[in-house]
Amino acid sequence: MNNLIVSASPHVHSGDSVRRQMLNVIIALMPAFIVSVLAFGKGVLIITAISVLSCVLFEWLIAKFLLKQQPTITDLSAVLTGLLLAFNLPSNLPFWMVIIGALVAIGVGKMTFGGLGQNPFNPALVGRVFLLISFPADMTVWPVPQGWSTAYIDATTAATPLATMKQALQEGNQELLSQLPSYWDMFRGAIGGSFGEVSAIALLIGGIYLLLTRTITWHIPVSILLTVFCFSGIAYLCGVQGAANPVYHLLAGGVMLGAIFMATDYVTSPMTPLGQIIYGIGIGFIVMVIRFWGSYPEGMSFAILIMNGVTPLLNLYIRPKRFGEKK
Repeated sequence: MNNLIVSASPHVHSGDSVRRQMLNVIIALMPAFIVSVLAFGKGVLIITAISVLSCVLFEWLIAKFLLKQQPTITDLSAVLTGLLLAFNLPSNLPFWMVIIGALVAIGVGKMTFGGLGQNPFNPALVGRVFLLISFPADMTVWPVPQGWSTAYIDATTAATPLATMKQALQEGNQELLSQLPSYWDMFRGAIGGSFGEVSAIALLIGGIYLLLTRTITWHIPVSILLTVFCFSGIAYLCGVQGAANPVYHLLAGGVMLGAIFMATDYVTSPMTPLGQIIYGIGIGFIVMVIRFWGSYPEGMSFAILIMNGVTPLLNLYIRPKRFGEKK
């Protein structure tokens, strides 16, 4: 005898899952991870391992003993948070700072709000910004890429292209401008910075994979990149102090990493295509305001977190019409 089963919608299942989505993003991060290991050496492996293991451990402990919930570390969301946190750190950061960043990312950025699907801010960026504010000296010292032989703690360091460019343009120092890396160096990853953000080509390969697997849509990455390009291009043509060629602004710093992997987080970004476009434009605008007039040469993390806070408003006021609703 066949029983009639009545259940709430949706009645069609795509076969997708949280674990599968997380795995797709992890796979997409691998080209950038491989490039960073080849550029910065053992420090990348050490930082990444500590970050991932710490995030998984803290999520398990908090869920098990504080929230009294069944731990959900098998969905790979904690692994992804650990990877993204590591990608936003210099490869010579002391290991105990990485552990603190992981604790803040999981304990404050994620589990405080109830865990996966309920956090209003990107957990990895919460951890990264906490470290940047708490340990600014360590978080702004960038190893020079010297291949696999690059030391972990005692690596040779230098300023990032964005910091060098901002100083050179403000001072009108042509000699310093001549020392900036080429577009090709930034494209392939031969520059200093957070190790996950240095290779534009590797990040773009990962972004294409995410688009092909429909893990993300084009709305957020394209709107961020176009806004950065247009804003910096107009500022460059108008002679705004600190403005450089717009291509340089796209390739330098965390724009690519943020636009493709951080801002597209399902939980903290808007649900509708129009909301996502407005969200992306807001991020791109805030990034360039910080780069031109802020104290930091880079502003991607702050821009994403600010727009994470705007996401509930975008979801509230930009909603699709219900079926049968009058326009």
